[in-house]
Amino acid sequence: MRLAPKMIQSMEILQLPLLALQERIDQELESNVALEQVEPGMDQKLDTPKDEQHPVERAPDDGTAQQFERLRQLERSYGDLYDSDTGRPSSRLAGERDRKMDAMANAPSRGASLVEQLRQQWSEAEPPPELLDVGNRVLEYINDDGLLGADLETILDQSKNLPGIDWSIELLERTVQELQRVLEPTGIASRSIKECLLMQIDALADREEDETQYETWDDAHALVRDHFDDLLQNRLPKIREKSGMSMDRIQVAKQLLKGCNLTPGRELVQEEIRPITPDVIVEYDPELDQFLARLPGHTLPELRIAPDYAKMVKNRAVDGTTREFVRKNLRAASWLIDAINQRKQTVLRVVSVVLARQREYFDHGPHFLKPLPMVEVAEQLGIHVGTVSRAVAGKWLQTPRGFVELRKFFSGGLETASGEDRSWEAIRAMLREIVEAEDRKAPLSDQAIAEKLKERGVIIARRTVVKYREQLSIPPARQRKDHA
Repeated sequence: MRLAPKMIQSMEILQLPLLALQERIDQELESNVALEQVEPGMDQKLDTPKDEQHPVERAPDDGTAQQFERLRQLERSYGDLYDSDTGRPSSRLAGERDRKMDAMANAPSRGASLVEQLRQQWSEAEPPPELLDVGNRVLEYINDDGLLGADLETILDQSKNLPGIDWSIELLERTVQELQRVLEPTGIASRSIKECLLMQIDALADREEDETQYETWDDAHALVRDHFDDLLQNRLPKIREKSGMSMDRIQVAKQLLKGCNLTPGRELVQEEIRPITPDVIVEYDPELDQFLARLPGHTLPELRIAPDYAKMVKNRAVDGTTREFVRKNLRAASWLIDAINQRKQTVLRVVSVVLARQREYFDHGPHFLKPLPMVEVAEQLGIHVGTVSRAVAGKWLQTPRGFVELRKFFSGGLETASGEDRSWEAIRAMLREIVEAEDRKAPLSDQAIAEKLKERGVIIARRTVVKYREQLSIPPARQRKDHA
């Protein structure tokens, strides 16, 4: 069966998070002449009779995406003309300020990329003329962490056909050393994490003013230079045997390494983190002894069909082409309003089921999160499981326990020895709590963690503990051990 455009749009609107929906509404307000935002003090009632307020509902719908696209093209071509003909001048022609243009003017400009910033530094450093173009070529291989993402042989093989330069490994080696010398922060253009650390240790040691710390910086340099693999695996006793350093010296030198940055490129280009805007607010009502869900106020503009266009479609004095254009705009506006209202209802219904099923989570915390398959919610609400999935996608809740992603409440689980249901999220929370409470001088092995979970009624295999531990970015026991 073929999905009608209205249904497709409804599914798209349902799946959008709140910020994306706000952008979508702004686009529709800009492109659809029959859709307008209800402003404070505006009369929300249409002047047309009730049975004529939505003539679009009885308009024939061919249901094809091709017709829908032609509507958009007609809007872009003649939208301003129709505005002026109906006494509803375009905001641009009327001299009013454009909301979207103001927002674009006030938005921060896109920052320069890492490579762009490094090339700027390289040119300002005034390198030897024969290295300038070679350096710009090498900078193309810098990854987001600031490290060189290819070996010199690969760069040579991919660059030797470029004219004007007598390419060689010696030339590339000289260029990389010059890049490492002049570029900031220290560590840029290093060929490995080990080299990155050594460069930073040397730079920090050069800036050290306390002469008593010189030997400690030498120890740190030796740890990375000669015992890097053992250091990564936290095999400090092995380092002590090989190096002859005491454990105290090793610990002090290891502490200095915490001042180094394994990803120096990230200092120049910060990853954009979009703020979380909750789609639903969950609050506790002490009188009802219930957690209740509501939509946040003033996050979405109130929309309506423009009265002038609702009248125009019934005005026989308007030529047929114009009325057909207006009719399609009215239909699109009506679909959008219906889709937004349906989204609100569906999301609230899904969250209501979550609040009822996960009451113990809101009362006691993540350890009491229960399994909740989407199929079960769909059956309870009488909707398709795909609708539940779209209603959950990208949505966040503002709860008394902080911001929580709605999808977190939907997972499988198991029944504990006491007969209680626990979701995988709850089990991961238990695992993290066990590791945080362990004695770091004798950290728990994966099998020991499995035994601790078993004591709490959660019976899972050691390999499952390994999987969850890695998902939580918890290192293995040998790396967690404190040798102090």
